[in-house]
Amino acid sequence: MKKQMTLRPSPTALLSPRCDSSFKAMFTAGTKESNEALKDFISTILSRPVESVELLPNEPVVEIIDEYQMSFDVSVKFNDCEKIAIEMQARNRGYDYSGRAEIQVARLLSTNNKKGDNWLTPPAFQISVLDFSFNKSDKFPLSWYTMKDKNGNELAGKLNVIFFDLVKIRKLTAKPIKNLTKLEKWGMFLSFAGDEQQKNYINDIISTEDGLMNAKSALLTVSQDEINWARQNSIFIGLEDYNAREQHFKDYEARLAGMARDITRKEQDVTRKEQDVTRKEQDITRKEQDVTRKEQDVTRKEQDVIRKQGELEQKESELKNEAFKLAQTMLKFGVPIEQIKQNLNFSPDELKQL
Repeated sequence: MKKQMTLRPSPTALLSPRCDSSFKAMFTAGTKESNEALKDFISTILSRPVESVELLPNEPVVEIIDEYQMSFDVSVKFNDCEKIAIEMQARNRGYDYSGRAEIQVARLLSTNNKKGDNWLTPPAFQISVLDFSFNKSDKFPLSWYTMKDKNGNELAGKLNVIFFDLVKIRKLTAKPIKNLTKLEKWGMFLSFAGDEQQKNYINDIISTEDGLMNAKSALLTVSQDEINWARQNSIFIGLEDYNAREQHFKDYEARLAGMARDITRKEQDVTRKEQDVTRKEQDITRKEQDVTRKEQDVTRKEQDVIRKQGELEQKESELKNEAFKLAQTMLKFGVPIEQIKQNLNFSPDELKQL
């Protein structure tokens, strides 16, 4: 007998709730287990009892022509009047996810507002189960946002955006199961229910909570449908392609950043060398200026020597003239020529001039 081909990895393999199509299939299967799991999940997130759930169309009615048609993974009315939209977000698409969540919950609230209810419309909730960290600085896996004033006073509590961070939950795998909170157990189930290597760990967690037992039963039911595996595989392949492209762009950006750093370093090296050249040129200019000043000093000194020599020669000439006049006077008074020669130290040529 020919073996039937199947996309299911093994007869006991479960779809991964981290895939939005599988997450949606688990909570919207329409079985008793699916409804009980959905009630328990909402109750755990909101920390209050949920008595009843009713699945709603996942696409709110568009009221005007150019209004954006949005859709939810799971749209629910619970406790007869309150509305909640639940989404599984496997990757951060890079857009303003907080703005998206606010718009979604506002649309959900507006569709529940009825004429004549005197603005007593029940609050609306948007729960996003995230397989990435929306706010890395927040240490808690559950973040609840409402409208408040700058002093922290809540307005009416009608709009509620809740982020459930599975990345932070998965950091708690070393925590003993008996110490896990119910919220943390749900996070572990959503993170690892589709991982066969974690089967024993997840089964130990499931055995502690009725809501998780129902969730596993619902997941087991939808895991028998080949269409669900085809959808999940398609999404995961697309996710892998997206991650590969994203990593490629990150690597490319890193290479560009590295090249930019290299260029900056080279430009800095060139600037430093130019500064070194400028400093050396300035040193040479200073030395040339020093040489010029020294040459000017030498010139001035030479000029001083020449001036002093001229002054000495002039004085010598004046002294010679005075001595010559004195010798003539001595001759008139009959002083012998030999005595004049000795006293005035005249040369023979100078004596002849007398």
